[in-house]
Amino acid sequence: MNSLAESRNLIEVDGLVKSYGPVKALQGISFSVGEGEVLGFLGPNGAGKSTTLRILAGFMPGDSGRVSVNGFDVGEDSLAVRNSIGYLPEGVPIYPDMRVGEYLGFRARLKGISRADRKGRIGAALEETQTVDVAGRMIGTLSRGYRQRIGLADALLGEPPVLILDEPTVGLDPEQVRQFRSLLQEVGRSRTVILSTHILSEVELVCSSVAIISGGQLVAGDTVENLKGSLADRVCVVAEVSGPHEAVSAAFGALPGVSRVETDRPEGAGDDPGAGYCRYRVFFNDAGQGAEVIFDAVSSGGWRLRQLAAEELSLEDVFLDLVGGEE
Repeated sequence: MNSLAESRNLIEVDGLVKSYGPVKALQGISFSVGEGEVLGFLGPNGAGKSTTLRILAGFMPGDSGRVSVNGFDVGEDSLAVRNSIGYLPEGVPIYPDMRVGEYLGFRARLKGISRADRKGRIGAALEETQTVDVAGRMIGTLSRGYRQRIGLADALLGEPPVLILDEPTVGLDPEQVRQFRSLLQEVGRSRTVILSTHILSEVELVCSSVAIISGGQLVAGDTVENLKGSLADRVCVVAEVSGPHEAVSAAFGALPGVSRVETDRPEGAGDDPGAGYCRYRVFFNDAGQGAEVIFDAVSSGGWRLRQLAAEELSLEDVFLDLVGGEE
C-alpha cells in the first residue's frame, strides 16, 4: 500500500510471514504508513491483525520478511523500535491499586525517562489525554473510559512518533467511544498511528487510509474514499416489507445481480413470520434497475411495501465485500 504522506514512511512492512506450527497467521503481507498518517488496520477475528501489531511492537519475531519502524529494523534494533512506539494493547494492563500519577511515574521510570524530564512528560500526557482531573485518584475507581485514557497516557510518555492502538474502544459505551474517538483525532494530528478496530464508522471518522487483512493476507490498502469508490458501480437498495421473512429474503436473493441480502427481523412479530415490517438491504453488483426489480418482486409476492430507497455504500460494505463471511 502506498503512503498518503509525501514525507518518509515511518512504518514499512515487506513480505512479513508468521506461522504458529501448521497455522500460517501471516502470508507475506506488505504495507507502509507515512509520517503523520492514521491507518485503520481492519480484518475479521483470526485474520492476523494482533500478530502483525505485536511483531511491529517488538513483542515477537516474524518468521521472515522485513519490518522497520522510524528507520529501525525490528529484528536488528528492537530497543530503538520500542523507544519509537507507544503501544496500547487490547485490554489495558494497568494496576487498579495505584493512583494515576503514581502509576504514570512508575511507568516513566520503566521507560528510562530521566528524573529531570519525568514530571513534565507525565503532565503533558495527562493534558493530552484530558485526565489531569483524575491524577490523584485510584485507577480502580475510574470508569473504563478513563482507564483507557490512562493507558493512552502511558503510551504517550516517551513522546513516540508512532502509536499502535489495538481495539482501544472495546467495552466502552457509546458516549465513551465518542469521547475516545475525539481524543484520538487530537492525538493523531502530530503522530503516525495504526488503529486496529472492529468499529468501521470509527475508521471513517478518524483514519486517512485503510489496510484490510483477511486470512493472513492483505486484501486491500488505500484511502477511505478510494475504497468506498471501488463500489461505485454497485448499489444498495433498502426496502421495508411486511411478509414472510424467509420467503422475502429468498425472493430478493434470487434477483439478477444481487450479491447479498441483509435483514433486520421485525420487533414484536412473535411466532408470526409475516407480522410487522422487516428492513432489507439488498446489494446489487450493478446499479441497473435495483429498485424496480425489488418493487416487482414485492408485488408478485403479494406483500406490503413501506419504504424503497437507495443507500450510500459505507466502509463496512467494502469490508464485507472483501472478507465475506469469514468471521
